[in-house]
Amino acid sequence: MLSSKKKYIVNGNSGIKAQIQFADQKQEFNKRPTKIGRRSLSRSISQSSTDSYSSAASYTDSSDDETSPRDKQQKNSKGSSDFCVKNIKQAEFGRREIEIAEQEMPALMALRKRAQGEKPLAGAKIVGCTHITAQTAVLMETLGALGAQCRWAACNIYSTLNEVAAALAESGFPVFAWKGESEDDFWWCIDRCVNVEGWQPNMILDDGGDLTHWIYKKYPNMFKKIKGIVEESVTGVHRLYQLSKAGKLCVPAMNVNDSVTKQKFDNLYCCRESILDGLKRTTDMMFGGKQVVVCGYGEVGKGCCAALKAMGSIVYVTEIDPICALQACMDGFRLVKLNEVIRQVDIVITCTGNKNVVTREHLDRMKNSCIVCNMGHSNTEIDVASLRTPELTWERVRSQVDHVIWPDGKRIVLLAEALALIELYNAPEGRYKQDVYLLPKKMDEYVASLHLPTFDAHLTELTDEQAKYLGLNKNGPFKPNYYRY
Repeated sequence: MLSSKKKYIVNGNSGIKAQIQFADQKQEFNKRPTKIGRRSLSRSISQSSTDSYSSAASYTDSSDDETSPRDKQQKNSKGSSDFCVKNIKQAEFGRREIEIAEQEMPALMALRKRAQGEKPLAGAKIVGCTHITAQTAVLMETLGALGAQCRWAACNIYSTLNEVAAALAESGFPVFAWKGESEDDFWWCIDRCVNVEGWQPNMILDDGGDLTHWIYKKYPNMFKKIKGIVEESVTGVHRLYQLSKAGKLCVPAMNVNDSVTKQKFDNLYCCRESILDGLKRTTDMMFGGKQVVVCGYGEVGKGCCAALKAMGSIVYVTEIDPICALQACMDGFRLVKLNEVIRQVDIVITCTGNKNVVTREHLDRMKNSCIVCNMGHSNTEIDVASLRTPELTWERVRSQVDHVIWPDGKRIVLLAEALALIELYNAPEGRYKQDVYLLPKKMDEYVASLHLPTFDAHLTELTDEQAKYLGLNKNGPFKPNYYRY
């Protein structure tokens, strides 16, 4: 009898995108692949951008899914064809999702209302590479309202919401993105954003560093007019620090990833909610009593652990940093090595940003129906490549869900793998050198203050006497740069 053992791998991230390696220089990025070649070479999806379950769900899997958007001739209602999306006819549904997202993004909407008259980004030409979601659309339209021109591509080949990309294209934004891009498509889309006759970007907004890397490799002369880079991911920031250390960073860069509001909201609080949502949508499992190991106890790991503990799961943590390890212990989690618990846990979640955290050896030793979920930046944390061997069979179950079948019948279910811009753009010459900077504390506090009215929160104000006693300005900043919240 064949075993009926099953395992589940959910390979996603927070804010989290698939890190696609830079195209081999032996193969030109614009070489048109065959129809089979266009099928995605990688299977990774951002947990922050799971399928839309709105009324758009019925049309996103349209009959022309096999036709590449690159082969289509599409125009928006204004006659423009400067975009490449799955189906421009989905724009109306995407607009509804954007309007809903606006209600959940009070800080950006408040900034749009306060600053659109001043146009602080007038003259800014921003090229961006981030997830294309309804939340991103709110950001892009805010940048446009503040005076910027934008061109956009996706940082993750599976996280794009096609209807949202269509809505942006219909509104006049040059967007080049669709769900399920191949690796060739990915770089083609980035190039279409950058290589435009009569349009030269002067700002970069990147999520993962791929856009910055592409410009460095293909169009280095563009940096003569670029004022700065804003990077919002761990991996992208790491790349920037490497460039800075090597003396190759030729423009100022703003590290948004390590700003307090980004760390807390995007990494901690958002992951605390999205980890459960992502797993529920893909596996319909119950969490109560399940044994879970979370690899990494940074902000993302903390959010995942808190959510799972609240649902009644028994949570273990693996960590290399003794300080984060101590935090995990004080928060009531047992610190272990992955090998110690790999045979008994029901769920393995990676949040490290590292590579080969879960290896083929781990995958072979896991118990029946174990779920493996990648919440880190890229698909390198789980060794998915080791599963692409002749003895294993891949079987498509539904969109973004594959069964990987072992010879003995065992199965793995594999799920497809603004303010900083204003600061950099308007900074006086000489304020920022060719280095990587953190978002100024004052701006971090300003972002937080924009969120407070949503909660009907009333912030206490210092008296003059109190401010003098503490040695602070009444309007902030209230904490030194070294303070850790």
